[in-house]
Amino acid sequence: NNYETSYTSYSAGGGGGGGGFMPDGSQNSPSRGRGNAQDTLRPVTIKQILDAQPDASGDDFKIDGSRISQLTFVGQIRNIAAQTTNITYKLDDGTGSIEVKQWNDDDAMEASPLKSKLVEGVYCRAWGKLKSFHDRRHVNAQIIRPVEDMNEVQYHLLEATAVHLHFTRGPLGAAENAGGAAPTNGAVQQQEAGPSLVGVSNLAQQVYKFLQTSPDNNEGINYQEIASQLGLDTVDVGRAGDELLEAGVIYTTVNDTTWALLEPAA
Repeated sequence: NNYETSYTSYSAGGGGGGGGFMPDGSQNSPSRGRGNAQDTLRPVTIKQILDAQPDASGDDFKIDGSRISQLTFVGQIRNIAAQTTNITYKLDDGTGSIEVKQWNDDDAMEASPLKSKLVEGVYCRAWGKLKSFHDRRHVNAQIIRPVEDMNEVQYHLLEATAVHLHFTRGPLGAAENAGGAAPTNGAVQQQEAGPSLVGVSNLAQQVYKFLQTSPDNNEGINYQEIASQLGLDTVDVGRAGDELLEAGVIYTTVNDTTWALLEPAA
């Protein structure tokens, strides 16, 4: 994977068709040809979409202070509503849910074999542009395709995290290139406790450390087991999990109360 600060040349590999520029969609995107607008593609979670801030123009949005034009994300189809002019898919990725609209047109006929695979319960990847209508957000999608390799789901979450860290902390090695100054107390805390843990409670850091030192398990660990192992109240562990989910360092797996690290332990 590679990315640049402006995100104009973002690309990604990753086997099952990860992120990267849309094959044709970016060429036909609504932002194409607008004066100083740059057509970029960013991998995100649905929570990032819902938390995105409108920019000064009111037509675009910013995530981590950077304007987004096109975005891509992975989610499970919870509901499908077919209308004359469009099909609306409600997607959920464990961090939130959002409606994705794909408008019917002649060019979409080529994608009809894929559409037959887009049914409730299936994971899919969408590429599109964030819109807001009457303060309700949705994504206008140029492309929606089913996920055929479930590794793509975890790969995407890791990718979205890497890009988030790039925009919030700068490129990897930036501190060393700046002169190798000793890390601040906050940086030391991040190195010892794990990524993006500055600002969370001691209990949340304790839960994160438990997940970090537990045997690798693709299905994650249920919060009740964590509470039992640490001798804590399940309500407190649930709150700690909410902090870690909001910090973007863990994600839900088989259900909302079973968690795994978003980045593998070092």
